[in-house]
Amino acid sequence: MHTESSHNPVAHTDEPHGTAPLPMVPPATAPSAFGPVPPAPPVPPVRLRDKKRVGPAVFVTCLVAAGLLGGGVASGVSALWPDAPAQAATTAQAAIGPVIVNNTESVNAVTAAAQKASPSVVTISVSSGSSGGTGSGIILDTEGHILTNTHVVTLDGAAADAAVEVRTSDGQVYKATIVGIDPLSDLAVIKINAAGLTPATLGDSSAVNVGDAAIAIGAPLGLSGTVTDGIVSAVNRTIETESSATTDGSSSQGGSASQNPFGSQSGISAPAQDSISINVIQTDAAINPGNSGGALVNGQGEIIGVNVAIASAGSSSSSSSSGNIGVGFSIPINQAKRVAEEIISTGKATHGQLGLSVQDKTSGSSSDFTAGAEVASVTSGSAADKAGLQAGDVVTGLGGRTVTDASELTAAAREQAAGSTVKITFQRNGQEQTADITLDAAS
Repeated sequence: MHTESSHNPVAHTDEPHGTAPLPMVPPATAPSAFGPVPPAPPVPPVRLRDKKRVGPAVFVTCLVAAGLLGGGVASGVSALWPDAPAQAATTAQAAIGPVIVNNTESVNAVTAAAQKASPSVVTISVSSGSSGGTGSGIILDTEGHILTNTHVVTLDGAAADAAVEVRTSDGQVYKATIVGIDPLSDLAVIKINAAGLTPATLGDSSAVNVGDAAIAIGAPLGLSGTVTDGIVSAVNRTIETESSATTDGSSSQGGSASQNPFGSQSGISAPAQDSISINVIQTDAAINPGNSGGALVNGQGEIIGVNVAIASAGSSSSSSSSGNIGVGFSIPINQAKRVAEEIISTGKATHGQLGLSVQDKTSGSSSDFTAGAEVASVTSGSAADKAGLQAGDVVTGLGGRTVTDASELTAAAREQAAGSTVKITFQRNGQEQTADITLDAAS
């Protein structure tokens, strides 16, 4: 059952670490799951931050959520990120990163989109004590604000005061400050003092169609300026992952294996964390550890999403050595923009909360198919209570988004700002009803 302190739309603390199942996402071995063979276990979302080993190994964060590279990967690419002065590593990549077009007579749509968006995508290096990792980020404005994932700048929730550096597409390296983090959406904003920055052109994620071009730009395995392409595989997907919220006094601790299947080699454990539910765009563009916080771009070079996680094949033990399997996830840019604007303005972001506990409403005898979020209890005086919801109601829609299970309801509520008034649709005694609900603030 989803409750206010776990998975319900009011208190679901969100963060896509690797152990929570992906609601609505078939396992990596999808064919067997739909055939006569017993279904494979749920596919956990993996963050894409690249983690590094203790010592000279490079920051490669591997969140199968799109962000941190683990020690095993880091050691494999240590030649790219040696324990040498920053400009040495920069020189090698600066000579490669900015070069996108060699032959102006043969430029396709992907090349053109990459040429437009790549100057706005950066590589982020994060360190705390003996642990660290790398991820990606998106330049928002000429003031130096950069959008990325919370799990990147907190090392999967293990570091509250990590040191952050940014390398821009021209190879320049800058120290960065953390403006604010938002664990409920796994988004964060950092800032650098630099001139001549190229802000990204933000698209409209509500206009994205399945089948549209999807181009991922970031630093997988620490390889800055990497471009991969595919299509939008699905929209309005909901994934459930672990929160990257930090705890007091955890500034030098590393992430646990359960939080970051790619980063367990660091050998540093952190407390178990609450799970979060987030709405995402699904893509088959290759996304790997280090892509966390990077851009998902449309055919016009506009940002449509912030890469956050990938589905891993098999168990968490095997996922530590796996990468892209063609199932990647990106936070829609419309949602990310709202969160970023609130963080820049106030240092934090707000999210809607309903004030009820819910559980999946199954359809028929199979628990694999759900038909909404059934209300188990309603908190007195809450938004749900004021809107007239009762135990036994089955919520099927919120804010124009279809709800088929408890996680989707949580994600739909969190997607809205606190204080927003939206439509909620529910079934009561077999009859569909609709009410206006003004959302409380999630804590």
